[in-house]
Amino acid sequence: MDERTRYEAVSSRDARFDGAFFFAVVTTGIYCRPSCPAVTPKRANVRFYPTAAAAQADGFRACRRCRPDAVPGSAEWNVRADVVGRAMRLIGDGVVDREGVPGLAGRLGYSARQVQRQLTAELGAGPVALARAQRSHTARVLLQTTLLPVTEIAFAAGFASVRQFNDTIRQIYARTPSALRAEAGTGLAGGRREGLRAGIPLRLAHRGPYATAALFDLLAAEVVARVEEVAGTPGSRTYRRTLRLPYGSGLAEVDEASPGGPWLEARIQLTDLRDLTTAVQRVRRLFDLDADPYAVDEALAADPRLAPLVAARPGLRSPGAADPEEAAVRTLVGRAEAGELVERYGKALDVPCGGLTHLFPEPDVLAGSAEDPALRALATALADGRLRLDAGADRDAAEETLLALPGMGRSTAALIRTRALGDPDVDPYGTPGAERWRPWRSYAVRHLETAGAVALS
Repeated sequence: MDERTRYEAVSSRDARFDGAFFFAVVTTGIYCRPSCPAVTPKRANVRFYPTAAAAQADGFRACRRCRPDAVPGSAEWNVRADVVGRAMRLIGDGVVDREGVPGLAGRLGYSARQVQRQLTAELGAGPVALARAQRSHTARVLLQTTLLPVTEIAFAAGFASVRQFNDTIRQIYARTPSALRAEAGTGLAGGRREGLRAGIPLRLAHRGPYATAALFDLLAAEVVARVEEVAGTPGSRTYRRTLRLPYGSGLAEVDEASPGGPWLEARIQLTDLRDLTTAVQRVRRLFDLDADPYAVDEALAADPRLAPLVAARPGLRSPGAADPEEAAVRTLVGRAEAGELVERYGKALDVPCGGLTHLFPEPDVLAGSAEDPALRALATALADGRLRLDAGADRDAAEETLLALPGMGRSTAALIRTRALGDPDVDPYGTPGAERWRPWRSYAVRHLETAGAVALS
């Protein structure tokens, strides 16, 4: 998009571009999302930024009306497989907070200086600034949805000190943490809740239409007992699952019904609040919440075979995985055997919650215990780091490693690439004519699978 097109999107308050770019107004010192309901500023006073962090780095603070820090992530990072795209996915997963810029660079296979240079040149902000913007959003969520002490929130959000936390919140939101908390009950925050026992309440934003029923149908069909469950009747179901996270474990639940706006209602319970950012990003990947359904549907609807399917289910998503290593194992062995693995090798939760009692077994446990040679080979490759499926993994390299494992078929490796790595452009079945669906072959396959499942029911 050029700047003229961006300004047209701002003038029309087009929500399709929320998260794709941000604009700032030099006369007010505020940055906004394109759909901000405020009066459209004069073109001469507007600057455009690819990320919120870039706007913050230039001294702009977040708008109080449109809350530009609470929009879907850019769909670009789902598609791109280059260093910048991989870096953005890793930053979203909290790698900079846990491992610093050297850890991020090491995962990408570049020097810290090269990563800094590439991100700054393209996004207007380096990895530290991008992670800082994300920490600020996490802090706002905790301030406005929990009763935790401010000191605990500062460290849970990933800040190194309370002073750094206070200074950052003042700079980005133009008020103190206490003032932010006082605003609870407005906008997307949803108000104060009863502490953390019921989980941190979240509204996970998405853009455009969302075929919720189809996604919940798929999740229900794939449920592995003890680590997942789907409760309720169609239209009002709740999906719940356990999460293995860097600092501890967690439980996430997402509601099918989402009245009132373009988001999914969710709650997350954590044993360590430092895992909040990571947990949110992994749930977002599972539900494919950062996709651009407008671009996907427009491209696929041009194909006569897919046009009626797209019309029937606008906004159909291609789900990813909350735990990519778990997704790889489940794809290889199937649902029934995955349930047996949980029974035999899964780690029991300290405090079970309903039918959720275990975490899926870790690769190193399966590597030393699994009887199936193909499963043992996959688990060993994951455990020793030869196979990486994290948010910043190189998709081509991962598939090449998968195909070299004994017992790994090409279709299985492609399915793992689709789900575990969230690749939007995979056709695991060699469908005739699939090349014309690029770069959205994963979505086309989902349409065909969903239509087939409906036809057989």
